[in-house]
Amino acid sequence: MNIGLDVVEVARARDMLARLGERLIARTLTEAEAAYVHSLGDPAPAFAARLAAKEAVYKALQVLPGARPVGWREIAVHRLPDGRPEIHLFGRAADLVAPLHVKIHLSISHSRDVAAAVAVMESLVVGR
Repeated sequence: MNIGLDVVEVARARDMLARLGERLIARTLTEAEAAYVHSLGDPAPAFAARLAAKEAVYKALQVLPGARPVGWREIAVHRLPDGRPEIHLFGRAADLVAPLHVKIHLSISHSRDVAAAVAVMESLVVGR
């Protein structure tokens, strides 16, 4: 088991979006994530929450050899119908965890000022 935690200031995310706009979105979010963020009146809190979630998952993955080059778009936050977040992994991130039989649990929260995320990577194999 391993844990990752990250916090992102919403004002910082808003500033990044104002300066870099669609280039930043394309570099950090999957198409589905970008569509969700763009569907909101104020995209900054959701964008900040996704950055925090991706960084928390990235930190949880760091116990695995070869995790360093995992990119932003290889970790995606998906909203379940009941609103809970779920992690989807692609590319190197998916390749790293596939043989390990792990599940990554994610909790995200944001207020007007701060977004935070915690990721817990749990082994699904007894004794690991």
